[in-house]
Amino acid sequence: MTDHIRYDVLARDALRGVLRRVLTDAAAHGLPGEHHFFITFLSKAEGVKLSPRLLAQYPDEMTIILQHQFWDLAVTEDRFEVGLSFGGIPERLVVPFHAIKSFFDPSVQFGLQFEPSDGTTETEAAGPKLPAAPAPTAVSAPAPAPAAATDEPEPPATPGEGAEVVRLDRFRKK
Repeated sequence: MTDHIRYDVLARDALRGVLRRVLTDAAAHGLPGEHHFFITFLSKAEGVKLSPRLLAQYPDEMTIILQHQFWDLAVTEDRFEVGLSFGGIPERLVVPFHAIKSFFDPSVQFGLQFEPSDGTTETEAAGPKLPAAPAPTAVSAPAPAPAAATDEPEPPATPGEGAEVVRLDRFRKK
């Protein structure tokens, strides 16, 4: 049977709307409470803008953390832009929503994961995946766990090898 309505596309777009809304609120009012975001995206997807240095370091995908030190967060209908510091060097990133693979807010154990695509167009064969349980068992996140001591986002420890799958219990306060 053919899905002429394309529920997968409708669901994907609705969930990307959640990302857009959350980032728009963060741009306007900052991050409330302990909220912070892990965002993993395809580095070479159409519309992604990274410096040559970052692209060489993260040729396939990159995870950024929006927590304490980010600036000029701007959100449009199809992308977000943000300033972050990597190794003390300020960078401006442009990330279209279609390039995002996952979004996770460990403060409330909320995450969204999107099916991988070729990253070059808006069309994807499969839609997003919602967490299967209240606390999903795996998410793409950098290792080690983020530390607020430096107030700077830390890139994954092993560039070029992709994201590590970790249990979310690792991020829970004990």
